[in-house]
Amino acid sequence: MARTAIMAGDGESRTGEIVFFGPFDLAPAERLLARDGTPVPIGGRALDILIALTGRAGQVLSVRELIDLVWPDVTIEESNIRVNMTALRKALRESEDGARYIVNIPGRGYSFVAPVRRGAPEPITIVVTPAASARPTNLPPPPRFLVGRSDAIDMLSSLLLSRRFVSVVGPGGIGKTTVAVAVAHALRREFEEDAVCFVDLGSLTDPADAPSAFASALGCVVQGPDPEPYIAAFLADRRMLVVFDNCEHVIGAASALAERLLRAAPSVHLLATSREALRAEGENVHLLPPLESPHDRTPSAAQALASAAVQLFMERAASSGHRAELSETEAPVVASICRRLDGLALAIELVASRVGTYGIQGTADLLDSDVELQLRGRRTASPRHQTLQAMLDWSFNLLPGYEREILCRLSVFVGQFTLEAAHAVAGDAEGGTMAQARAINSLVDKSLILVSSTSGPAYYRLLDTTRAYAAAKLSDSGHEDAVARRHAGYFAGFLEASAAGPGFDGREAANHAFHLGNVRKALAWSFSSSGDRSIGVELAAQAAPLFLSHSLLKECLQWCRQGLNAMQESDRGTLRELKLQEALAMASMYTQGNSQEVGGAIERGLELSETLGDKQHQLHLLSSLNHFLTRRGDFGGALEAARRSAAVTETWGSPAEKAMTEWLLGAAHHLAGDQAAALRHCESGFRLMSDVAPGGQDFFGYDLNGRALATLARSLWLRGFPDQACKVARQGIEGLNRFTHPVSYCMVVLYCVPVFHWTGDVKGAAEHTDRAIAHAIKYSLGPHRTLGLALKGELTVASGDPSSGVEILRQALRAMDGNQYHIVTLATSRALAEGLALSGHLDDALATIDEAVARAEEASQTLWPPDLLRARGEILLAQPQPDLRAAEESLLQSIRRARQQSALGWELKAAIPLARLWNDQGRSNEAWAMLKDIYGQFTEGFETRDLVAARRLLDELGHATPEPVASQG
Repeated sequence: MARTAIMAGDGESRTGEIVFFGPFDLAPAERLLARDGTPVPIGGRALDILIALTGRAGQVLSVRELIDLVWPDVTIEESNIRVNMTALRKALRESEDGARYIVNIPGRGYSFVAPVRRGAPEPITIVVTPAASARPTNLPPPPRFLVGRSDAIDMLSSLLLSRRFVSVVGPGGIGKTTVAVAVAHALRREFEEDAVCFVDLGSLTDPADAPSAFASALGCVVQGPDPEPYIAAFLADRRMLVVFDNCEHVIGAASALAERLLRAAPSVHLLATSREALRAEGENVHLLPPLESPHDRTPSAAQALASAAVQLFMERAASSGHRAELSETEAPVVASICRRLDGLALAIELVASRVGTYGIQGTADLLDSDVELQLRGRRTASPRHQTLQAMLDWSFNLLPGYEREILCRLSVFVGQFTLEAAHAVAGDAEGGTMAQARAINSLVDKSLILVSSTSGPAYYRLLDTTRAYAAAKLSDSGHEDAVARRHAGYFAGFLEASAAGPGFDGREAANHAFHLGNVRKALAWSFSSSGDRSIGVELAAQAAPLFLSHSLLKECLQWCRQGLNAMQESDRGTLRELKLQEALAMASMYTQGNSQEVGGAIERGLELSETLGDKQHQLHLLSSLNHFLTRRGDFGGALEAARRSAAVTETWGSPAEKAMTEWLLGAAHHLAGDQAAALRHCESGFRLMSDVAPGGQDFFGYDLNGRALATLARSLWLRGFPDQACKVARQGIEGLNRFTHPVSYCMVVLYCVPVFHWTGDVKGAAEHTDRAIAHAIKYSLGPHRTLGLALKGELTVASGDPSSGVEILRQALRAMDGNQYHIVTLATSRALAEGLALSGHLDDALATIDEAVARAEEASQTLWPPDLLRARGEILLAQPQPDLRAAEESLLQSIRRARQQSALGWELKAAIPLARLWNDQGRSNEAWAMLKDIYGQFTEGFETRDLVAARRLLDELGHATPEPVASQG
């Protein structure tokens, strides 16, 4: 086929970069659009829009951006875009051909979604077909709509020209024939018109017929019983491209024929397609990957349409009669369908063909009824490609009986599995592990099992469609429960062996993330009516760290409860029960609050750990007890639990465990109101941890290092080091970028937020709080959401909206009562009282703060009283007829209580309103001296809110009292 240049009107060739998409060539510089070499009539503005969209293919251009690009110096109505867009779609024949090049993203603009390839500057050419051809080509027409394969086509074309013999290998329905045909068309300019031959071996039933089929496709006259000599003579001096399509069922004959042809005809190039490599001499194998699906679980429409799988889906949906653009709501649904179909082109086409009838959501619901294997495609397709069932039947029936058996047994796996796991599940299949390994390797070669490997061991998986098909065959065989038993038993043993290894902790458990699907399936079978509950109990105990490390807390709680309920008497008092009680306590505490179930599980676990002499689990449970009592507001009990932990590590434990005990003591002393001791223990923990390898400071995903940093930051501020406090708080939050366990994330962020608030960064504190609340909601962390609401309410008050803040604070207090989360109940009540006062509800404010002070005294709390008494003094001063004596006494008590716990930060907060009160009473000298004494103890943080306010007040007081006197505060 010859190609001649399209000439400009003045006889000169037009030049410029060429943009290729579908059957179109676009030369922006020459303002020329051609289809299959023929110029396309198109208006100037429509062409400008096309040039703009292809120039930023895959991106969304707003209507305003398009107007600025197409009409840069003219003011026009947006309707001009719609008019010219209609003309452009007509020129591209979208409605006529069913192809989709441009999509409208509702509310955002337009995006060019077809694959685009750019060529080096050269004349745009058109194809001129000779009047006669030596032999009509049997090559199928080029694919009308091809997405996601441009790189593969370019690579295969180059490889085929340089290496002569290439095989495109992949599972059925992935699009091997489509790619091979596209490659053949791409290379037609490299060969003469009659020098491209397509040989479809799919219809053969006898491998011996392969040479005859080849000769027939070539147009080679055969005059004897053996076609090969005539084929060799026919090809000897010819330069040809031969496509061998669908070789898998005649693999031996195709392989032998390919080798002989390549030797006999040195100018012949051979492109084969098969579900397994031919393993012939000179073969170069190209593994064709599935079409890419969106990685994001909830992509936008533009993000979804950037993936090849979604583009193919929407094109086929349009062909079925679905004319609507992909909406933001439907984009995640389509992305999920494409992922479920493993990016298999055939499967996507079959499913998308139902969208015209059922709609996108209806089609997704149809898939949930497991009918995808029976969905029918085009009537003109080969019988084995008309349904997935037929395609898989084709592959399955080609397998030897032993390989069929292995494939069916491996269908029990969800996602990836190791060779060791495969041998365990294959069980008593005859032939032993060597035969099983050979069968698995053979199934990999035939593209029925996929394999991936990094620097570690190889991992295997079945495509979901293949797995569903093989699982149905397994069910029909009656061996489903036997295979499920081996599957569940293997994972119980595997996780037990992993936990017995050295250094097994949350991060080690996280390394087994890809086993989660199989563990879930094994647990579901074990506790089912046909399952084995004894395996379920063991598996639930061993899998608990896996669920905890991935924040699957509700799921962990579910399986722990089922495991404990299913235990036999022989399981009581064992390590198995200990693990279940421990995991139950953690999962329940972080999802459902600090209930009696949590306390009971911890106490039972401690009893078992002491009886069994298991020091490691004893430390873990004491840590959980510390957290539990802390969250209930029992700070004295939490300190006692930390001391019990320290007693254990005095004679036993690694440096990491001793450091974590120091951190427990630091947090407990902070909340018990001894900030000097809190700093001392936190710093001791960090010194001990300095020699521990990274990752050694977490307990099944709960980052104790983060908790220690949050405690250190709070104690530093209270001790009078606000700059250091902010630095440590930022360090703690930044560390979450490397370790983002949701419980740790919420705990660290929400415990650091008050530090930012105390220093005056209300905006930053609010931003962190909103992110933590969203995180808590996403992972069902009810207590952390409650803490987030309390902080949000206080920050809303501080931002100047006390009425809204009060409502949020009341909501938070109700939630705290519901889940027994009392660590910040008093602080929240203080914030509520301040919000009520600012809202003008002074009587309610005073009643609220008085109640909070009384509860703190009743519970013998020492952490919060300084701030409660400070707030009480300020609320008393705000009354219409203030009780100045009572206000002064509250502020003085606040200062005394703050000094008792070495909380210089709270001393200053109370000293500021007290100094104002004394100044108003004419006691400026006393006010100046008292405030100056406290202010002078600070060595940093002079730009933070309270220190700035104190300095300004000192300046005011200093003008009235040039000579300071001794403090009477």
